[in-house]
Amino acid sequence: QVQLVESGGGLVQAGGSLRLSCAASGRTFVPYAMGWFRQAPGEEREFVAVLTWSGDSTYYQTSVKGRFTISRDNAKNTMYLQMNSLKPEATAVYYCAAGTTYSIRGSDYDYWGQGTQVTVSS
Repeated sequence: QVQLVESGGGLVQAGGSLRLSCAASGRTFVPYAMGWFRQAPGEEREFVAVLTWSGDSTYYQTSVKGRFTISRDNAKNTMYLQMNSLKPEATAVYYCAAGTTYSIRGSDYDYWGQGTQVTVSS
C-alpha cells in the first residue's frame, strides 16, 4: 500500500506564499504522474497541477499558471506545490494524488493523501 501525506497548509494573507509537500511512503511504488487537486467548501474537487515523476512534463490549471509551481524530489519521494501571490479564492483543502496516468482527472489517480487546509484571508 502507498501512503501520501500532505503538509504545509495554513493561514496566509492574500498575496502571500505557501509551499505544500506530499511525502510518499509504503511499498516500492514509482508513479508515472502525481498531481495536486483542491476542494473548496460546497464545491467540486478541481485539478490544480500535475507532473510526471520523471519531471519532463508539467501542466497547470489556467488560473494558477505563473503563480504556482509543481516539483518533486525523487530522492525524498516528495512532491511540492509552491504557491505564490495567493488569492482568497485559493482557499480549499489541497490533496495530492499519485497514479499511472498523466491526467487532470481525479478519477485517473490510484492513491490520495488526506488533504491539507489552505486558507487565504483578504
